[in-house]
Amino acid sequence: MKVNPLAGKPAQPAMLANISKLVAAYYTGMPDPSVPAQRVAFGTSGHRGSAFENSFNEWHVLAISQAICDYRTQQGINGPLFLGIDTHALSEPALTSALEVLAANGVDVMLADKDEYTPTPVISHAILTYNRGRDSGLADGIVITPSHNPPDSGGFKYNPPNGGPADKDITGWVETRANALLESKLKGVKRMSLEQARRAATTHRHDYLNAYVSDLGNVLDMDAIRGASLSLGVDPLGGAGVHYWGPIAERYGLNLTVVNEAVDPTFRFMTVDWDGQIRMDPSSIYAMQGLIELKDRFDIAFACDTDHDRHGIVTPGAGLLPPNHYLAVAIDYLFQHRPKWSKDAAVGKTVVSSQMIDRVTAKLGRNLYEVPVGFKWFVDGLHDGSLGFGGEESAGASFVRMDGSVWTTDKDGIVPALLSAEITARMGRDPGEIYSDLAREFGEPSYDRIEAPATPAQKEMLSKLSPQQVQITQLGGEKIDRVLDRAPANDAPIGGIKVVSASGWFAARPSGTEDIFKIYAESFRGEDHLRSLLSEAQTIVDRALADH
Repeated sequence: MKVNPLAGKPAQPAMLANISKLVAAYYTGMPDPSVPAQRVAFGTSGHRGSAFENSFNEWHVLAISQAICDYRTQQGINGPLFLGIDTHALSEPALTSALEVLAANGVDVMLADKDEYTPTPVISHAILTYNRGRDSGLADGIVITPSHNPPDSGGFKYNPPNGGPADKDITGWVETRANALLESKLKGVKRMSLEQARRAATTHRHDYLNAYVSDLGNVLDMDAIRGASLSLGVDPLGGAGVHYWGPIAERYGLNLTVVNEAVDPTFRFMTVDWDGQIRMDPSSIYAMQGLIELKDRFDIAFACDTDHDRHGIVTPGAGLLPPNHYLAVAIDYLFQHRPKWSKDAAVGKTVVSSQMIDRVTAKLGRNLYEVPVGFKWFVDGLHDGSLGFGGEESAGASFVRMDGSVWTTDKDGIVPALLSAEITARMGRDPGEIYSDLAREFGEPSYDRIEAPATPAQKEMLSKLSPQQVQITQLGGEKIDRVLDRAPANDAPIGGIKVVSASGWFAARPSGTEDIFKIYAESFRGEDHLRSLLSEAQTIVDRALADH
């Protein structure tokens, strides 16, 4: 992965998106359904694209919104729809388009008070809160966000009544219906004017912020955090939770400083990511340079991405913790400090997350639930309490309430961020120090992920790699134990391949949201061994691509 020379440095004026042109392109662009890149395509987190590339514009949003209305009708979902947006430039126009369709279809829409931005986990929390105890008239939701993607991106994702990301059966149905509407030039899309939609009897206001903030004491030990008088810092990275942190601090009496309250659709305050792109990724040392430079001002600091469904933890000693390190610490702490959780509650992880999690889980005497990439695989377990925790290597996680009942079934960046303060308060040591203890006990893994461009055809081919295509018997000098193309927990296809030996593994898979492929690798034998694993993985991928 070639790191751009500007990585980690402040964004240059030439990098900034022209927001006026972007919004104009949203309204004037017309996708060509015969071009695959311009069709509706749901990845691991909804449909994403850019108005500059005709992959996310008004036509897409109108078609998807109508498709969701049709799906609701087919499934008998007739409760309110909780609708939220993040701070990307295309989110506000997309909200307008969606509301015009939802209102015309008679859907009861819950908009945020004062048109506030709404984090992804807050929508999930609202759905689950409304549906608790109900078996009819169930609610669902839409979050308009491309997550941490660059400023010219837009995104649109649907959460059904279980509160989590829609599974492939649902997204496949919506995708097919939406593309049919595009092909018919939107014939069949019901729509009214924005003025009519805002005045409609079905359009309501909802206090998302206070409903979520007031409930945090049921999932975290806020008394312990307050009692420790920790100095906390948070960088919302200009995202949807920017106005949540002040009320959290005020309600729970926390010594918490919001280091950056700016909301700017160009995200000009960011330091650029590894590839020279502006990307609000709290797990990237390049994107997080602003907060890392402040690490000595705080006992613990944290950040969230644009829709606040991912977290990044910064400690004075370790700086930005790699996501896998913090997941291992969180799991180790939670399962020892949540006495009301079910003794059978398992630990959820994705196939590309660290084996340190496996070792910690075994020590705790808990079952490991290893699934393909995508948070949707944790939804049912978090919903019924059979999972206490679900996490993925890209810094997405959620866990159940103190009493073991469901909190959110989508990723929640806010709660894992605040958990780092609870851990520090209760243990007297920060998560970076605790991870060092785990590494001494279980071994110090070296982990890396590399990315490279891939065409849609190459991505399709990589997603279907089979064990038979792995023509090796050793990995990094060790006998191969397993070659997986399906996840151990649920036998679902992992959309790629994972090769495991005694002290290392690699996995190769295409991205679900970008035209790239990813190779993940981890070694418990050091950096040299890790580089060997990555090299061997790259050879296998290159051979597969050459055969295509």
